[in-house]
Amino acid sequence: MKLIVQIPVLNEAESIGAVVREIPRDIPGITRVEVLIIDDGCTDDTIAVARANGADHVVSHTGRKGLAAAYQAGIDAALALGADIIVNTDGDNQYPGSAIPALVAPVLAGRADVVIGDRQTQLVEHFSPWKKLLQRIGSHVVRRASGTRVADTVSGFRALSREYALRTFVTSDFSYTIENLIQAGKRRMIIATVPISVNRVERASRLHQGNWNFIKRQAATIARAYAAYEPLKTFSYLALPFLVVGFALLARALYIFLARNFGVVASNDQALIAGGVALIIGFVIFMFGILADRVGEVRRLHEETLYRVRRQQAAAEQQQRHAIERLARIEALLHQPETAHGRTSPESEA
Repeated sequence: MKLIVQIPVLNEAESIGAVVREIPRDIPGITRVEVLIIDDGCTDDTIAVARANGADHVVSHTGRKGLAAAYQAGIDAALALGADIIVNTDGDNQYPGSAIPALVAPVLAGRADVVIGDRQTQLVEHFSPWKKLLQRIGSHVVRRASGTRVADTVSGFRALSREYALRTFVTSDFSYTIENLIQAGKRRMIIATVPISVNRVERASRLHQGNWNFIKRQAATIARAYAAYEPLKTFSYLALPFLVVGFALLARALYIFLARNFGVVASNDQALIAGGVALIIGFVIFMFGILADRVGEVRRLHEETLYRVRRQQAAAEQQQRHAIERLARIEALLHQPETAHGRTSPESEA
């Protein structure tokens, strides 16, 4: 059982050494632990520091592509390296490496496809009241959208099974946390959480430019992801107000029409026109939902195809890597001094 801990980084030279050193290399049930660094355009000594402290692999971008792209590049590389479990953590030392054994335990036991570290944000002293409120509201919205019960939906400290890593794919250009969670919820994958503590991070976030920017971009991600997996519901919700108003106005027009038989004099033209227009708009929006739902069927087939291609590609890359390692071992053996059949090397004879 191989575990790869992936760390997306952008100029984390001051903290990456401590992050790599704290990752435990001996975990019950895990035969090998390796550290993978995803270099998202670092311009400082982050990679040199990470290698000096024990990082095993590095994937480098030619320039900054963002957290979502770095995360996905790490997942693809970890799968190619033969990871059975992948842990994602941050390079700013927010998440404690000592919590990794507890994080991977449910995946090892086969009880979860993904495990998310719950920072228990309401108990974190260095989080401001405003940030705690936003975390609570945002997590509630994501839980409703994804159909899950995750308390800390934007936590990046996660343990993924190989199957989960193959099944989910990041399309957002901002962050992976919410989109992958909605994907997992809609695919009925098993999600678990474990409580963790967090370290204080003094520097400002490099992911967003303030709370309002974070809310705006995450709201867009939620809307896109939910509409992609629940298109008929989404367009039905959008059509409902127009349909209700349209039926109400047409009911008023019908009432006025019938009341004329009893001597009531009133015009129903405005209600008739407005009600008809509202009904047409609502019906058109609902039809968009039906079309989007049919497109969603094609998307699900494409996702299944992508899953099978990624699985085959990861298996082929893993076999190729094993073949190269075997050839390297054979070559090393061939270059060793001969000692078999009574023959000894010149050094031993001396």
